[in-house]
Amino acid sequence: MITTRKKTNLISLLLVAAMLVLVIVLDQVIQPTDSMSMLLKVLQKGSIYALAAVSMNLLNGFTGLFSLGHAGFMLIGAYTYAILTIPSDARDVVYQYYDAAIRFSFPEALSGVLGPLGTMLGVILAIAAAGLAAMLVAYLIGLPVLRLKSDYLAIATLGFAEVIRAVFQWGKLGPVTNGSNPLKSFVRINSFQIHLGGTTVSLSTFVPVLLSTVCIGLIVLLVNSTYGRSFKAIRDDEVAAEAMGVNLAKHKMLSFCVSSFFAGVSGAGLAMVLGISQASNFKSAMTYEILLMVVLGGIGSISGSCIGAMLFIAASEWWLRGLDSGSFLG
Repeated sequence: MITTRKKTNLISLLLVAAMLVLVIVLDQVIQPTDSMSMLLKVLQKGSIYALAAVSMNLLNGFTGLFSLGHAGFMLIGAYTYAILTIPSDARDVVYQYYDAAIRFSFPEALSGVLGPLGTMLGVILAIAAAGLAAMLVAYLIGLPVLRLKSDYLAIATLGFAEVIRAVFQWGKLGPVTNGSNPLKSFVRINSFQIHLGGTTVSLSTFVPVLLSTVCIGLIVLLVNSTYGRSFKAIRDDEVAAEAMGVNLAKHKMLSFCVSSFFAGVSGAGLAMVLGISQASNFKSAMTYEILLMVVLGGIGSISGSCIGAMLFIAASEWWLRGLDSGSFLG
């Protein structure tokens, strides 16, 4: 039994490694002017949405908590990442209607000490900060709302997500969030390149795919741990789980915070892919789209959420637009 499981894990790791190598190859082979350039866009955006769908599945599918606040936590992550990676000399242009209150940039500060490695480390720290900011807000929100169940919990979290979006567009917070104006000029995926001699290796698709792969791998480890088994016990029967010694409040809060952390990371990834961070992009419709991806792939299925996300993004961003223009892969 153990040997079979080890073989399955090894095969899974080899398939993931092969996928990452293939993504790097596609990044170099497909040029922006090629007819198949949309494939890279689908991989970039689809991988980020796959992470968002898996993080929602952790809460809805594995713990049985019906939450609809995902767009709000992604918004927090996107804004945190953008604010912490805008270069200081570009802040006056970005915050043209406000006096920027935060003039610190992780990549800029670390690149002065470590060079290109510092830039990459700064981006990683900004992504981690995005997840932590979303998790902190989730903890504060979870204190009252996790006492609710079923549809009541969904309505409460949806309401909080809309409140978060309104607050981030509030003019009084303009020096931090830039009000209703977009944040831009931060580090995006096009910035990730490696110069080897006279050759430039693009990592614009590899970086978001790698980010999502690592985060989804961590979620898989959590689901297969004792905490994951407690989540599933809560989903199946709360009374029986509590009778077996599962602390309901603790595990619900843990699931809610971890799900929100990875939602914040996916928001940061989406900001990198889109090159812009604006509250109006994170409406409740985004949560419904992510929920649709989860349902398409199957509730409680991590691989299904990834496949559902890729199919949804490919259909909405590529195939249907191609049919509108008169060609299937236009």
